[in-house]
Amino acid sequence: MTAKTPLPLSTELEPPFTVIVPRVQTAPFVLCSPHSGRVYPRAFLDQSRLDPQTLRKSEDCFVDELFQGAAALGVPMIAARFPRAYLDVNREPYELDPELFADPLPDYANSQSVRVVGGLGTIARIVADGEEIYRARLGVEEALARIEQLYFPFHTALQALIQETKARFGYAILVDCHSMPSAQMAQSSGPRPDFVLGDRFGAACDPKLTRYLRDTLATEGYDVQLNRPYAGGYITEHYGRPYRGVQAVQIEINRALYLDEVRFTPTPGFARLKTDLTRIAGMLFSAVPAMIEQRDAAE
Repeated sequence: MTAKTPLPLSTELEPPFTVIVPRVQTAPFVLCSPHSGRVYPRAFLDQSRLDPQTLRKSEDCFVDELFQGAAALGVPMIAARFPRAYLDVNREPYELDPELFADPLPDYANSQSVRVVGGLGTIARIVADGEEIYRARLGVEEALARIEQLYFPFHTALQALIQETKARFGYAILVDCHSMPSAQMAQSSGPRPDFVLGDRFGAACDPKLTRYLRDTLATEGYDVQLNRPYAGGYITEHYGRPYRGVQAVQIEINRALYLDEVRFTPTPGFARLKTDLTRIAGMLFSAVPAMIEQRDAAE
């Protein structure tokens, strides 16, 4: 019995992600932007009952560009080019919703996770505000092709950056970069902070490091919360293994700081925020290694 040939994916997604690697890595950090992809394949748009602008509600618009200045200081960054509405790499590989597919899911699929039930599995059924994406059910074969040809290569590349950083410095610090709707767009009952830092309540990252990042952002005048309402997703949870020398923290940025959330265009605040993030990153890259080394020496 011969193996099936995977369904071809659109050449629009070549390459499926970008990796910025500095000539010389100067700090033990890795930046990841899994949800800033904005290349919407034509075939996907044809499958969708939503217009391209509505599909962008799930996108962490321009987060990769916000952190380019930080990457230029001498650390690697990986960013997806495919959109979150098409494939979400901040999920387990097979968090699949049976309501979305025309045929049975494989036995190894996780169809009961909270994220799947909410319509936001590896292949999302809805966009961020709850609108159904697809006109009709998909074939499982198409979902598996997206996972094999986009999800796994992305994580293989991210894992390589983490391991190379750890080999060079003795440890690695993964910063998973995201954005969140403002209170107005999220229909929240109250104002949202400027930043939410998630470290899985200390399980994915040394709390001292997370608190240092919080205090540095606060010193710059930003309102920062820890772990609420976002404690970190699959990437933070999966890669954050402090006892193995890998720290992981998720950053959520309030889109009102830099984005017109209706038109999905940068506001004048974009340049200031990018400058602030670059300056803050420089402070972290200088201070955190000494903090980690002092802790290790004390232990």
